[in-house]
Amino acid sequence: MASRGSSAARREPQRRPGQQRRKPAPARPAQAKRPQAQARQSVVIPFPAPQPRPKQRPRRRPLSREEAQRRQEIRLRQQAMEEEGRELAKGPIDLPFCLLVLLLMAIGLVMLLSASFPSAYYNTKRNDPTYYFVRQGVFAVMGVAAMLFIGKINYRRFRGVAKSLLYVSIFLLVFVAIPGNPVAVTVKGATRWIGVGDLFNFQPSEIAKMAIIIYFSDSISKKKDLMRSFRYGILPYAAILVVTAGLVAIEPHLSGAILILGAGAALMLVGGINWAWVLGALGAAAGMLYFALFVVGYNTSRIQYWLNPWADAQGKGYQLSQSLITIGSGGLLGVGLGKSRQKFLFLPEEHNDFIFAIICEELGLIGASIIMLLFAALILRGYWIALHARDRFGSLLVIGVTTLIAMQTFLNIGVVTGLLPTTGISLPFFSYGGSALSIQLAEMGVVLSVSRQMKPTKAG
Repeated sequence: MASRGSSAARREPQRRPGQQRRKPAPARPAQAKRPQAQARQSVVIPFPAPQPRPKQRPRRRPLSREEAQRRQEIRLRQQAMEEEGRELAKGPIDLPFCLLVLLLMAIGLVMLLSASFPSAYYNTKRNDPTYYFVRQGVFAVMGVAAMLFIGKINYRRFRGVAKSLLYVSIFLLVFVAIPGNPVAVTVKGATRWIGVGDLFNFQPSEIAKMAIIIYFSDSISKKKDLMRSFRYGILPYAAILVVTAGLVAIEPHLSGAILILGAGAALMLVGGINWAWVLGALGAAAGMLYFALFVVGYNTSRIQYWLNPWADAQGKGYQLSQSLITIGSGGLLGVGLGKSRQKFLFLPEEHNDFIFAIICEELGLIGASIIMLLFAALILRGYWIALHARDRFGSLLVIGVTTLIAMQTFLNIGVVTGLLPTTGISLPFFSYGGSALSIQLAEMGVVLSVSRQMKPTKAG
């Protein structure tokens, strides 16, 4: 009995002091049955999709004391240059260059009035002899205002608009070449203008010239020694020139394409490309010129009647033959201002591309030589400003603008005198064309802006 009791005592759990014995749970009635278990349904718990962890930037290597000091010196030098540029930008413009521009523009307006009043009277709707002169005068005032405004801007800000201006010019050149374009203006078989009736017309090629100059100056000024390589000094610029000049040439506008190629090539040459590429480019240009002049039908007749305009003096050689007659009738002293006879509907385009022939007739050899000397002085002064520019970018800007004016002047006078084939190029500041005159004066403002920050020159 003792063993049985002891075993029962071992089976019974020991209670802590003060703990009551748990009462047994009441038995369920026998008739109560457990409800049947329902079929389990799978529950889909939506989990958030794993988000990609943001890439952590590699930790920068801490700068050494020498590197930090060097960066600080570069930053201080840049700040000093910017402050110096702001101070120099307040300096005076180059007065001789500005006076030459204004003098040529004033003479150009007088000669335009003298050369254009017969054609303006006979060819305009209201028979207004001052029609061309008044319109040119309005654009001249706008151009002078633009020249003075741009001349006060720090030219380094032009870096920021270089690419945008290039893209806009290419877009406009493509836009004007679209067939059936309602705003494209076609004159004598050439679609070169965008405008709305007679209110306002402009040539996208004029904008393209300035875009090429600003973009090339900005890009070339940053490369320095890389310009001697083909990859960085030739390939990108040649591609841009081919695209831009090609779009201008299909208008067709051969003289505009020549000016764009010439200005771009001059900037590349001054920028430091290898002379071997220069000789190769000259050979390629000669081949392209031969193809354009002697193979393409648009220019073949021009070459034939350029060599001998008297072979068809009443037909395709009429314009050049009349130009030579106009120049020869002026003699040494000319027939007098306003007394030209050839401008009475004998010489075509007497107020536009061939206005220099009227200058020779009315002012004679002496007057025409003085005007050519004024152009030469303007071009030489422009290159002088480029030599004394504050930095490489400013120097390239002035070289591009001055080369453009020099080429345009030489080509126009060469065409009028029979030295070059007829290409339809205007004389800067003289030929009729309001938008062209305004853009040319704006380009002169770029030169004046660079002249404000010229390096000081030694006296004497």
